[in-house]
Amino acid sequence: MEIRIENTKTPGVKVTENLGFGKHFTDHMFMMDYNVEKGWYDARIVPFGNLSLHPAATVFHYGAEIFEGLKAYRTADGSVQLFRPIENVRRMNNSAERLQLPTMPEEEMLQAITEFVKHEQDWVPYGAGESLYLRPFLFGNDEALGVHGIQNSRFVIIASPSGSYYKEGINPVKIMIEKDDVRAVRGGTGFAKCGGNYAAANRAGARAEEKGYTQVLWLDGVERKYIEEVGAMNVMFKIAGEVVTPMLSGSILPGITRKSCLELLREEGYKVSERLLSVDELLEACKNGTLEEAWGTGTAAVVSPIGKLSFDGVEYIVNNNEIGKTTQHLYDTLTGIQWGRVEDKHGWIVKI
Repeated sequence: MEIRIENTKTPGVKVTENLGFGKHFTDHMFMMDYNVEKGWYDARIVPFGNLSLHPAATVFHYGAEIFEGLKAYRTADGSVQLFRPIENVRRMNNSAERLQLPTMPEEEMLQAITEFVKHEQDWVPYGAGESLYLRPFLFGNDEALGVHGIQNSRFVIIASPSGSYYKEGINPVKIMIEKDDVRAVRGGTGFAKCGGNYAAANRAGARAEEKGYTQVLWLDGVERKYIEEVGAMNVMFKIAGEVVTPMLSGSILPGITRKSCLELLREEGYKVSERLLSVDELLEACKNGTLEEAWGTGTAAVVSPIGKLSFDGVEYIVNNNEIGKTTQHLYDTLTGIQWGRVEDKHGWIVKI
C-alpha cells in the first residue's frame, strides 16, 4: 500500500507536563477512503485538522461508526514499540463486519498504523507511565438520508500523547453496579467497539459520577443478573483464590488487555474461570470475605484496581481499598512488557 504524505507547515508545540488523557494531539493524521466499487483508496498522512462532512453523512444519522484504541510506548533506549496491534486490527474488522462497514486487509491496516506511528514517533512521550494513544476509527459517509447498505466510508487514525487514564492512577477506584440501564444484549453490538455502546452508557455513568463513583459495572441486558463489564473496561475478580471473569457471550467487548491477563495468569498456574458470575454471588463473596481482589482491564488504564463496589445504596470495601498482589503483578508485568522493562516471551511487541 502506497501512502501519500503531506507534512504540516505549522508544527505544534509538544506538551510534556500534565498530559491527561486524549487532550493533546499530534501534528498529523492518517486517512483512507472506501467506495464499494473502487475499494480502499488514497491512503495519506496529512496535517491534523477538522473533518469536512456532508450534513446527511451516514455516521450522523444512523451511527455507522467503530473505533479502536492502542498505544505506542517509548522504551529506555529511546525506541518506540506497539503492543499486540494485530489484535486491534482483527477486532476492528470484527466490529466493521457487525455494523456492515467495510473491512480492510489485516496487513494494510497494520501498515497504516505502523507507518503513521513511525511518522509521528517524536510525539511518543518519555515520561514514566506516559504513551502515545492511538485512535483508529471508521465511519460511513454516504451523502443521503435513506437507510441502505453503506457505499462510502472513511478510515482515520489520530494520536494523542497521554498520561494516566484515571486521575486516581493505579490507586483503587469506586464502582457502582448499575441495575436499571443496560449497555448491550446478546445479538446486539456489545462485542463491537462502536460509539453507540458508549452513548448508551452515558446516562448511568453520569448518575454514578454524581454519587462519587468512577464507573458503572454493567449487568446483563436480559435477566439483569449477571456481571458483564465496567464502563470502559473488562472486569476480573479473585474469589477464594480463583480468578473469575465474565465469559464472552456476545454482549461483552473482547478486550486485548483482558486476553493478555488471562494468558499470563494461566501460564503462571492461577485457577482462571471465564463463566457467568451473578451479582448475588459477587455480593455474597463481598459479605463473607472471599472476594480478595477486583480489577478492571483495558488499553487506556491497563489494569485498574477496584477498591469499592456499590449496589442498591450499599457499599462494599474490596481488599481494604488497596491494590491486591495479583492486580499489582498483572500491572507490573504488562506495563513492563509494553515499555520494554520485562522480556516479551510471547511475540506481543512490534518494534517501530
